Amino acid sequence: MDDKIKIALIYGSARKGRFCDTVARWAAQEITRRDGFSLDVIDPAVDSPQERPEEDSPRGAPSLWQRVAEADAFVVVTPEYNHGYPAPLKSLIDSVGAEWHAKPVAFISYGGISGGLRAVEQLRLVFAELHTVTIRDAVSFAGAWEQFDEAGRLLNPERHQRAMAAMLHRLRWWAVALRAARAAEPYARAA
Repeated sequence: MDDKIKIALIYGSARKGRFCDTVARWAAQEITRRDGFSLDVIDPAVDSPQERPEEDSPRGAPSLWQRVAEADAFVVVTPEYNHGYPAPLKSLIDSVGAEWHAKPVAFISYGGISGGLRAVEQLRLVFAELHTVTIRDAVSFAGAWEQFDEAGRLLNPERHQRAMAAMLHRLRWWAVALRAARAAEPYARAA
């Protein structure tokens, strides 16, 4: 068994000109600079949630279902739109079923004054219904547009890097524990 934790980094926005690219690139860099993780990026602007498990992806790549099934853990990068999370993210989440079960989900949010936390609280309810474990620790960017420079670098990275380190440490713990539990007994037997 590969000891690396396979994280699927899921973009929450599909808007043109989205700020999600900036935040998700930072998150991907933070994840990949740590040992013990491999990364798969899932983007609702590119990855069709309409693919069926039995169909091949148009690019010959694994389907969305396969990618979610193969992931040990998830990091969702979400903006807050009108006090909630974006519709393309909901579509992506709802298009997959049991592949989410018994896996941990962590959140990175961004937005105005709330930093996207209202979107995260709603997503916690959705992911609970999918039998996931959501990580309490999160990374939040209030006033996100003022936190990054034009090149996408954080202006004051220390606090966010500490939050990311804590979140990833706990995500890893849950991913290892739940991977072992799924291997010992398939979750479908318990559900």
